[in-house]
Amino acid sequence: MTDQSALFKLLSWLSPNYPVGAFSYSHGLEQAVEARQVTDARTLESWIETVLLHGTGRIDGPLFREAYYCIEKGDWPGLTEIAELGAAFQSTAEFALESQSQGDAFIKATQNAWPEVALEKLKGGAVYPVAVAVACAAHNIALEDGLTGYFHAFAANLVSAGVRLVPLGQSDGQSTLSALEPIVSASSGNAMSCPLTDMGSAAPLLDFNSMTHETQYSRLFRS
Repeated sequence: MTDQSALFKLLSWLSPNYPVGAFSYSHGLEQAVEARQVTDARTLESWIETVLLHGTGRIDGPLFREAYYCIEKGDWPGLTEIAELGAAFQSTAEFALESQSQGDAFIKATQNAWPEVALEKLKGGAVYPVAVAVACAAHNIALEDGLTGYFHAFAANLVSAGVRLVPLGQSDGQSTLSALEPIVSASSGNAMSCPLTDMGSAAPLLDFNSMTHETQYSRLFRS
């Protein structure tokens, strides 16, 4: 069970106010709205479910878990390998920009406010799930709590983007986030059970929208 100090840190790090620039990224959702694939609360919920259970969530979860274990074991060479694997598993240029930029910003902000030796091992940078996992392990935040917090923040950011893009009302946004609670839980469960050798996404439309977004004429988001 995460104690109050650890919970305070986790809530702070995954708050929309944490300076990682999460509000700048839609993870391909902007193109999905442009293409009329996401048009209302129901299709937004379905889109985010796909992202978490079949898309990026199937990559970020195992990366998070393995990075966490590396810190627990003091396996610094292993952590370097996981960080490199995380960078290699970004399927599009914009996904790489999104995850790497947020990861680097997270490391900088967290090391400034809550310094830990483990974060210094990521001086070369890391994708976002690896960076958050290292901080969680270094500050004794339970792995399952860290994963749940990470996926909740991921889902909440996409809901926020959807509210602005579709557009939807704030009530629809909160109803969508509420409906995603079992999906966030399932994503955390997948992360705990998926072997690293089985890591990978099966959501080609997500990747296609991300690549198409690179040349979208009018954009609010960087991805």
